[in-house]
Amino acid sequence: MTRSPGLRLASYNIQKCVGLDLRRQPRRIVNVLDALGAQIVALQEADKRLPPRPAALPHFVLDEDGWQIADLGGAGSLGWHGNAIIWRGPEIALRDMGHIALPGLEPRGAVWAAFDTGIGPLRVVGVHLGLIGRYRRQQVQHLVRETADLPEMPTVWAGDFNDWSARSGLDRLAPRMRFLPPAPSFPSPQPVGPLDRIALSEGLSACAHGVHAARPAHIASDHLPVWADLSAAP
Repeated sequence: MTRSPGLRLASYNIQKCVGLDLRRQPRRIVNVLDALGAQIVALQEADKRLPPRPAALPHFVLDEDGWQIADLGGAGSLGWHGNAIIWRGPEIALRDMGHIALPGLEPRGAVWAAFDTGIGPLRVVGVHLGLIGRYRRQQVQHLVRETADLPEMPTVWAGDFNDWSARSGLDRLAPRMRFLPPAPSFPSPQPVGPLDRIALSEGLSACAHGVHAARPAHIASDHLPVWADLSAAP
């Protein structure tokens, strides 16, 4: 995939590296990441479900491919509550990172990492929201409050919002974030649901965005990755 000037960010629910052929193949996920051409990626379902939640996408596999990992987990996890943030490229430097516990019936969380990048300072918030609409709305409102307490910085939300509606009202719940028009990303063979989304704060614009459907993404996970080419807003 050709990448435009600026910074390409992506979000990918990797389903613990288990593809639709029921094979766990971490390097197949890395092949998808390589084809994406993204410099920063928010991952969901990056760890196995049961404690101590070891990484489903092993650190050494990412290391071999030149990816750096925000150290948000522990005991061998790649992230926190399955959410992880990875990046690569000499023009990107990690400033800070943290995580946010989210309310709801299911245990859910979000992670964030602040970077110096070629387009300026950038905070990336990786999310995986709940399956129940009432709790999703609470989780978005909680993210709004928690991120407002962080130092001001152009910010991206990226992740699996578990929302099937193209007109879900997420913009109304987070008025300082602009959600890019969603496109179907689930299920990967014949996507109909726009579950995976990217939202931008003031100070950022997207010259292009889309869903990556090239092989082997159609089988590597039950989600397709979404991406956006970002630049600093004039």
